[in-house]
Amino acid sequence: MAPSKLKIALLQLDSFPTKQAAISNALTQIRSAAKAKGAKLVILPECWNSTYSADEFERSAEKIPGGETSVALANTAKELGIWLVGGTYPEVDAGKIHNTCAVFGPQGEFIGKYRKMHLFDMDIPGICTFSESSVLTPGKEFLTFSVEGLNVGIGICYDQRFPEFAAIHRQLGTDFLIFPSAFDTYTGPMHFELIARARALDNSMFVALCAPARDTSKDYVAYGYSTLCDPWGRVVCRAGEHPEMLVVDLDLTLLEDIKKKIPVLKQKRNDVYELVRKK
Repeated sequence: MAPSKLKIALLQLDSFPTKQAAISNALTQIRSAAKAKGAKLVILPECWNSTYSADEFERSAEKIPGGETSVALANTAKELGIWLVGGTYPEVDAGKIHNTCAVFGPQGEFIGKYRKMHLFDMDIPGICTFSESSVLTPGKEFLTFSVEGLNVGIGICYDQRFPEFAAIHRQLGTDFLIFPSAFDTYTGPMHFELIARARALDNSMFVALCAPARDTSKDYVAYGYSTLCDPWGRVVCRAGEHPEMLVVDLDLTLLEDIKKKIPVLKQKRNDVYELVRKK
């Protein structure tokens, strides 16, 4: 029988001046989440081991899963016997740079990687201007895996603004969609929680947005406020601006509960419209 609860942890990590210091801090927090809090699935934020900037992506990029960050995460997942969603860190492959999330299993095995599909190109003059496409190459493959019978999918930050992305995951059977996310401080207060709730409600799934802590010394200041929503579109827990660990038991009975009470997934008019995933 599948378990009715799954203890997870979202780690809203602080920034550090070097990749090595960031990795060391992450491993400490992962061990605390697993050993002290009992988390079986631990989630890291977007761009946690390097500064979020176009220049830094290329300088910090490494092979996945062969690079130092992946090796450290794989070894720690095996040591603790946990599932580990490694947030994102820059990946270099065939001369191209990707913003990539790697996932590791409880034996330290490499489950797979997801490359950010929708790149963050935004220009709000005088407030926030960023162009990921100036250095990053977008991915085109979805990633799903199973944790104790729970179907989990991965997106990255800007992907959540595209409802089709989450809807495809619903078609793939995803029940828990995780977005390592570093929203900016202008759109964050307006949209961060709103999008999380919308994607959860629209698709009858859990949605987690795991953010880095806010660091006002950086050129790009992340919003923070890591958030977890349930399939009813309710906020289960939310962090603040500072480094924080959110630990919660996912009530997996809610997945079937909402599907029975509000069966929108069975009521779609496929005779009138449809969403197609291209191979």
